[in-house]
Amino acid sequence: MTLKLATALLLAAAAFAPASAQEKVLKYAHFQPARDDQPKHKAALAFKEHVEKATNGQVKVQIYPAGQFGKDQETMEGLRLGTLEIAVAHDGAIATIYKPVNVLGIPFMFENHQHAWRVYDSKWGEDFADDMKKKTGVRLLGFADNGIRHFTNNVRPIRTPDDMKGMKIRIQPAPVFKTLVEALGASASAVPWAELPTALQGKVVDGQENSVTNILAASLYQYQKHVTLDGHIYSIHAYLVNDRFFSGLTPEQQKAVVEGARIARDIHRKMTSDQDLSAKAILSEKGMTVTEIGGAEIEQFRKLAQPPVVAWANQDVGKPYVDALLEAVKANAKTQ
Repeated sequence: MTLKLATALLLAAAAFAPASAQEKVLKYAHFQPARDDQPKHKAALAFKEHVEKATNGQVKVQIYPAGQFGKDQETMEGLRLGTLEIAVAHDGAIATIYKPVNVLGIPFMFENHQHAWRVYDSKWGEDFADDMKKKTGVRLLGFADNGIRHFTNNVRPIRTPDDMKGMKIRIQPAPVFKTLVEALGASASAVPWAELPTALQGKVVDGQENSVTNILAASLYQYQKHVTLDGHIYSIHAYLVNDRFFSGLTPEQQKAVVEGARIARDIHRKMTSDQDLSAKAILSEKGMTVTEIGGAEIEQFRKLAQPPVVAWANQDVGKPYVDALLEAVKANAKTQ
């Protein structure tokens, strides 16, 4: 074979080979609609733009919005097994592979968004991430917001826990929410997120509890007349990556993914917290009757709900997890 022929054959082979032997595809799943007004999707687009640019296209990001990759358990199992590289998931989904996340369901812990973020970004968050990685093979890149959760219903305004008696409230399938709702005198009914609008429309349940972001995402205001801004839980979305995939990246690619997750997290936090802070205006405009309650009224809810949830978490999750979180909450309060 002549040198010229060998060169031609090599060039031909290169033309049909992958664009780069180093090129990797990162599948990225989340559960919100593929719209720019949705924090998860806006953040996902920013992540994709940063990672692909920072790696010169060596890491390609494919976004799977609106639960396209599967429901909660399917998505988390895919992430754990490595058939999915990144997921941005809520605590209920994460609990299917890592039960200690339920400790974040303790109600009425935080003073405001900044207090919650200080805890999530503290040494507590690093230790929590290390434990998750060891137990699941999933690396936690950061916490963003799933919004401050409020009660909605189609029966009457809720101003005190007594107003919840006799109501059937939808919860996400997690025992921590069952404990919370039942401690306030209502009955709890676990309904998957995808089935919630139908359950509300069919009056299978009287109400539910969720953030402004999620109320808008699923148009729940169409089926719920009343909302009480009690802010019982600062719900989270976590940025998660399969650790085996992450470890297989070059240091420069890892840096791009970590930076991209931080950029996405900050966009996600701001969009969600802006919606939280404008909850009254946003939900009133959608036709809901908004009930605002103050410190003394919220204290009634706290006294009934927090001790049973802490007791449940001590037993089901483990007292060390509970104590570590509550210590971090106290250490990062604005009065410290």
